[in-house]
Amino acid sequence: MAELPGMPSLGEGWLHSYIAKAGTADALRGDVGRGAKWWNALFEGIGRLSEGRLDLLQQRMARQVQELGTAFRLPGEERERPWPVSAVPLLIGEDDWAIIAAGVAQRAELLERLLDDIFGEQTIVSRGAVPAALVTGSRAFWRSQIGIKPPGGYHLHIYAVDLGRDPSGEWRVLDDHVRAPVGAGYALENRLASTRLMGGLQTRLHVERLAPFFSAFREGLAAVCRRSDPRIGLLTPGRYNQSYAEQAHLARYLGLLLVEGSDLAVREDGLFVRTIEGLKRVDALWRRIDSRYLDPLAFDATSAIGVPGLMDAMAAGQAVIANSPGAGAVESTAMAAFLPALAQRLLGEHLILPNIATWWCGQDGPRAQVEARLDELLIAPAFTDAPVGLPRGRPVLASTLSRAEREALLADMRNRPTDYAAMEDVHLSTTPAVLDGQLVPRPFTLRVFAARDGEGKWTVMPGGFARIGDDSDARVTVMGEGAFSADVCVVGTKAVDPVSLLPQKVPIRRNPGTLPSRAADNLYWLGRYLERGEATLRLVRATLGGSIVADGGAALFPLTLDRLGTMLIASGAATIEKPEQEEGEEAEEDSGETHDLRELALLALDGDGPASIASLMRHARLIASGTRDRLSGDVWRLVDAPLPKALSDDAEATLARAVDLQERFSALAGLSAENMGRTAGWRFHDMGRRIERALWGCRQVRIFGGKDASADDLTTLLDLFDSQISYRARYLAGLALEPVRDLVALDPYNPRSVAFQMARIAEHLAELPPLRDDGMAEAHVMIFYRIESAIRTATAETLDGTMVLGLENMLSELSNAISARFFLQGSEGLRMSGMTLA
Repeated sequence: MAELPGMPSLGEGWLHSYIAKAGTADALRGDVGRGAKWWNALFEGIGRLSEGRLDLLQQRMARQVQELGTAFRLPGEERERPWPVSAVPLLIGEDDWAIIAAGVAQRAELLERLLDDIFGEQTIVSRGAVPAALVTGSRAFWRSQIGIKPPGGYHLHIYAVDLGRDPSGEWRVLDDHVRAPVGAGYALENRLASTRLMGGLQTRLHVERLAPFFSAFREGLAAVCRRSDPRIGLLTPGRYNQSYAEQAHLARYLGLLLVEGSDLAVREDGLFVRTIEGLKRVDALWRRIDSRYLDPLAFDATSAIGVPGLMDAMAAGQAVIANSPGAGAVESTAMAAFLPALAQRLLGEHLILPNIATWWCGQDGPRAQVEARLDELLIAPAFTDAPVGLPRGRPVLASTLSRAEREALLADMRNRPTDYAAMEDVHLSTTPAVLDGQLVPRPFTLRVFAARDGEGKWTVMPGGFARIGDDSDARVTVMGEGAFSADVCVVGTKAVDPVSLLPQKVPIRRNPGTLPSRAADNLYWLGRYLERGEATLRLVRATLGGSIVADGGAALFPLTLDRLGTMLIASGAATIEKPEQEEGEEAEEDSGETHDLRELALLALDGDGPASIASLMRHARLIASGTRDRLSGDVWRLVDAPLPKALSDDAEATLARAVDLQERFSALAGLSAENMGRTAGWRFHDMGRRIERALWGCRQVRIFGGKDASADDLTTLLDLFDSQISYRARYLAGLALEPVRDLVALDPYNPRSVAFQMARIAEHLAELPPLRDDGMAEAHVMIFYRIESAIRTATAETLDGTMVLGLENMLSELSNAISARFFLQGSEGLRMSGMTLA
């Protein structure tokens, strides 16, 4: 093997060194004979990519993850964290993988048949193969689902399983996931990041591709729908869910609607999504919320994230739910103890992938064995609820308990034995991981996914993702959820054909698809908040000096300064705590003259006011996080990036920070103007910007363009409209009130003017779908006509404060009417005349 100049090779010699470090009993030693050539090729490639610096390789991987926007959120945290991915993938040879794939498909089919019996004939329970308490004791079991045949006949459409490899090299099942399996998106994102990092190395390793799996899953869902061109949604709990970023990525990749419960409605046993065009039929949902919260009429009445009547739509065969409610009844820890016998009963086969040894304490014999071997076993909740003896609800090694904890556990185990299960304490094999620039052995578990294809057969994702422990202790109980993840590559001896997610022949379409009302609402208000932030920054720059000081070199006209400060306060950008008034004393109105302008500027950037930059960016981030599937990675990174910290509170430093922030807002405006497709979503986003810009324009004209406006007022007005150059090029005689008014308010060719905003709003409204079929204008259009008429008939001389205030009020009325028409919420919106069901 060739060595890199000036450094040793990371190939064969390094591999043998690593095996010695991993330990003689580790399964990786067995890979030397079966797959040494793949590991050698990987390490050689890594050596070249990193120039011998593995810390540099890990940093590059972190950048790729950031570029992709892969993230997760811990419970209780507001901000997302970057998804941690190891730069070194886990390699599995094609022969070993064939066994894993066969075992996963077998297990998925076993659980499908078990669910079919539990909610069907129930012969397994009636004949004593499974105790009734094992089924009914699970919170995931819903008696109301007995006798209901899922549309298409399948309870399971996607399945995930956690595998561990013991030091002898045998793969064993640790956990089954059927309720709402998480992680397929992370496996995809790990592969995308790894591919970007490794380049052609994966091709040389003949790595199996993931795209066919996702294509098969989508085809499988479509195949069980009644319509030939079904509309499929991914039902998410919302932006605060731990894996929301993954769900958004999956929806975008698979072409699914990302919907929340409030987006959906059931009418006449049909499932519909609320869109800007009315109600549109939904044929299938890939749910990522627990069955308990799916339908408040059928399950938990307190659920605020479900869809009332969803179970009626499913029972009528009008809506496919993947996976069906109640599926979680078979994924309890205790159920694993019965699966080997059930495999022979239902499939006539032995399990290809064995469980870790499991005992359910609800039976006398197994409970006696557990008590006799207590110090050797992991004691776990039999179901999802934490029993009294395991208050943390997690498996615990009995030998690590204190005497009091042990006695409490045994006492409750004898009192409520059905709540407990026991498992052997498995030691895991290791895989290479980068730590402090070195390759070290770390224990791992592997999550593998299976999905039904268009023919109803199980297809297994050729890979998955590995969870890698942050400790060298290889016990499952110590590893927990793992510290970071890794791509899992199935490598073979033959070249792999490139496969796209899309089929060979796909009909051309230019219709961008369905826009849910919630998405339109989010995009609209994202545009308004971003435009409001830009307007606030222009005020801050003008307040701190801007071009007025640079031109005049003298102190500003006091009244102009007072107006700038007053507008910062009145807009909500800077909030000032008012002193308590003595009884009988009249409160004074806030004005900029009574406050230090530097203080107001700082508050406008970092304060708690509703229009401060800090507050606006919080709101923008919140809205954008709920529309991740419709925003590019560049937009999300700019919105999610923390605000620059203040290095000093003097005027120059604050002004420099305002300039930097305005560049960010300008970048966001540029991305929306140049990169967003001209879809209905873009129209709502841009319309939000235009309405906000017109509102601020009216306020600024009213405050700085009155009949008593000074030269400083007019210069400030031109600055706020970014129209200094346009004015000077057009008018050589100097500043005058009417020409300034006309340029910033009435000129249809000035992209910052109020008239220009109304022309763009007119274009958007003309393209949005009407609900009425009688040809009459809807309420929001009538309001727009009034505004348009007022601006068309106005002149610079007649544009006084009263008229401008009237325009402001009508613009606010227009915004409210657009919200009432397009952003449908609750049953009131569904009763609007002309609502279509398509």
